[in-house]
Amino acid sequence: MPKIIFLPHEEICPEGAVIEAEPGTTICEAALANDIEIEHACEMSCACTTCHVIVREGYDSLNELSEEEEDLLDKAWGLEAESRLSCQAVVDDEDLVVEIPKYTINYAKEN
Repeated sequence: MPKIIFLPHEEICPEGAVIEAEPGTTICEAALANDIEIEHACEMSCACTTCHVIVREGYDSLNELSEEEEDLLDKAWGLEAESRLSCQAVVDDEDLVVEIPKYTINYAKEN
């Protein structure tokens, strides 16, 4: 089973984390199942960017971006070439190294 290595994030996982993920699940689903409380304001329906992550290693093993995901990513804070919405990025059989950006755009949370 592939591993997802989450780099340290000041609020969500200060020590970082290493979890196992079932192939076919999304990064977001795997994180939440392992008590890594990544934001997902739209309940993983590909309607916001709160679950934005940067895949530092293993990016090419993920499923391809949909046009909808690509359009939303343009609005994400800290966008990089290896950015994905974790609710849409499906784990295959390769280990991943993932960074959760320091900030997210969540209008509901920001008032």
